[in-house]
Amino acid sequence: MNVSLLQTDLYWHDPVANRAMLEERVFSLPESTDLIVLPEMFTTGFTMDARAVAEPMNLTTFRWLKQMAAQTGAVITGSYVVREGSAFYNRLVWMQPDGQFDTYDKRHLFRMAGEDRIYTAGTRRLVKEWKGWRICPLICYDLRFPVWSRNNPVEYDLLLYVANWPAPRRNAWNTLLQARAIENLSYVAGVNRVGTDGNGHLYAGDSSIIDFKGDVLFQHSDTELTHQQTLSLDALRAFRDRFPAHLDADSFTIE
Repeated sequence: MNVSLLQTDLYWHDPVANRAMLEERVFSLPESTDLIVLPEMFTTGFTMDARAVAEPMNLTTFRWLKQMAAQTGAVITGSYVVREGSAFYNRLVWMQPDGQFDTYDKRHLFRMAGEDRIYTAGTRRLVKEWKGWRICPLICYDLRFPVWSRNNPVEYDLLLYVANWPAPRRNAWNTLLQARAIENLSYVAGVNRVGTDGNGHLYAGDSSIIDFKGDVLFQHSDTELTHQQTLSLDALRAFRDRFPAHLDADSFTIE
């Protein structure tokens, strides 16, 4: 599978500018791709002013994602602010080229920024099948919670994190991405933004792809970049056969 990561700066509270910028980057990809991954809240930056920027489903950004997927022949995914009735969600949309889609609402809301007071938490994890791969997309702060990310039993082959993860905590981001790959015997890809947001928070990127052994296949810091990487499902399956640690994993339920 060819995965494309878009590490970008974001225009604060400007969905039109962000969609235009990201569209240009999508259509500048040097080769065809299977999966395009955008950052968290890719239309606005990480904002608590949900009332000002939220969109209903099936409006502009949703239709833009549908258009991008159809024109590239790839799944495109990332999160943005969605309103349903009186509730707001940090919602990831998984959009396929045929227009079929699914959603994941961020489970762990970042209370240190007040996200838990503005947004409604999700209640279900999403695992999608695409071109023979099983893929689990999660959002930013979810990375800190290994139980929610746990591949038990083996449900997915690629774990995704889309993020606005600030530079002062970059060591945690880099360490936890590797930990999630090792403990889950899975590829892990994390897409973070760069630049400074409207609240003055600095982001260092560190978008990464890590293999099932915890080896860093790609990582890039500080500047905007579009990166494409081909991942091998055969290599993953062969490693799981040789080192089936998942067979000794503890069983549990999430309440």
